[in-house]
Amino acid sequence: MRSLLFVPGDSEKKFEKAMHCGADALILDLEDSVVASAKEGAREITRDAIATARARKQRPLIYVRVNPLDSVIPAQPDGVMLPKSRGGQDIMHLSTKLAVREAENDLPDGAIAILPIATESAAALFNMGSYAGASRRLSGLTWGAEDLSADIGCSQTRLADGSYTDPFRLARALALFAATAAEIEPIDTVFTNFRDKAGFLAECEAGQRDGFTGKLAIHPDQVATINEVFTPSAETLAKARAIVDAFAANPEAGVLGIGGEMVDRPHLKRAERILAATKA
Repeated sequence: MRSLLFVPGDSEKKFEKAMHCGADALILDLEDSVVASAKEGAREITRDAIATARARKQRPLIYVRVNPLDSVIPAQPDGVMLPKSRGGQDIMHLSTKLAVREAENDLPDGAIAILPIATESAAALFNMGSYAGASRRLSGLTWGAEDLSADIGCSQTRLADGSYTDPFRLARALALFAATAAEIEPIDTVFTNFRDKAGFLAECEAGQRDGFTGKLAIHPDQVATINEVFTPSAETLAKARAIVDAFAANPEAGVLGIGGEMVDRPHLKRAERILAATKA
């Protein structure tokens, strides 16, 4: 998944627009973007939206930022986004609940994936290593700054030049490391100023450079940029294939010379990840 677009769960109009924006996944939000008085209606709209999406041959994946589970599982979303995740224990707990709901609704076991937001409290940062092996349902891991900023009581998350302050740079790095350790997709967080196209492009490029495989979006106009930045270029793919082919032809080699450059097993692992992500 390169682009994951948040869509308010109470808006049929925004959902229909989002279906055609090119995002790899839509996150129908039943948490922060829906006021308490509108949540029941939003759950009904979300159920109908999932059914509409599943009837189409070509569609984005549909995730639901849950609140609560019972109202959306019968519609069989592709996955759920777990906000305020505290670590692997929360994933195991949610996975068990999903297994029960799948059985109750005659759905295949393990059909619904989990995408946690892993940095929304200070305590959660101390459990980032616990996601590895927590559940086969884990499809990726992302992070967030806003709830974390409220938890620690900071006055701002970014500096004047747009870069994150140190606490949030740490949270971002830990999310990247935690996802990599768990062998799932690291997804970078949102860029809220959707009118700042230059700043958004720069942040996408920084995320791709650092190892993130995709980014959350809050506006359809952000999707095309995310898809472009996080899609490997033809040159990158050719280089990755050359590395994989070279080691396949020399399985006992630890280091090989390819195109005038010395590459070793870590290069091979990265090349395999690039090709696997492109195939997915």
